[in-house]
Parts: sequence; structure tokens; C-alpha cells
Amino acid sequence: MEIQQINDTRRGYFEAVEDGKEAGKMTYTWAGDSKFIIDHTEVSEEFNGKGVGKKLVMAAVEYARTNNLKIIPLCPFAKSVFDKVEEIRDVLFS
Repeated sequence: MEIQQINDTRRGYFEAVEDGKEAGKMTYTWAGDSKFIIDHTEVSEEFNGKGVGKKLVMAAVEYARTNNLKIIPLCPFAKSVFDKVEEIRDVLFS
């Protein structure tokens, strides 16, 4: 599975693609220069239960760490991942 990121000055998304099919997408909105809001995560029905959503959140965490950014997880799914996985909370905006 490949995770691609599309980013512009105000919004962006991470997209999971497998065998040419979109497995899932997570959208975000910039909140200034140093943080972004994860606002929606969606997984295609045929990929349910395969950890696609979590892979998208982890891609966002990696991006935040690499670029010294913080994340505000307003999406309920993304928030649940942050609640469950303690070692990624370093990128949470507080």
C-alpha cells in the first residue's frame, strides 16, 4: 500500500492507494504555519478492517515530525488513534 500526500497552502490530504484503487483518504486544513487540523478520515468499504485509517494517521505523524509541525485531530477517528497510541502524542498541539 502506498500513501501519497497532496498539499497546498491551505488544505491537503493523505491518500492510501493499493493496486490502483483508493483505499482511503484523510483530509487536513492548515491552522497557521506550524500546525494542521485533521478534519476527516474515510476508508473505502472493501478496505475496512485492514488498518488503512491508522496508516494514514501515522503518515501524518511522520510528516509532522519531519517538518516540526503539530497536529490538531478534530476527526473522531484520528483522535481515537492519538488516544490509543501514546508514542505519537509528541506531535499533538496542546
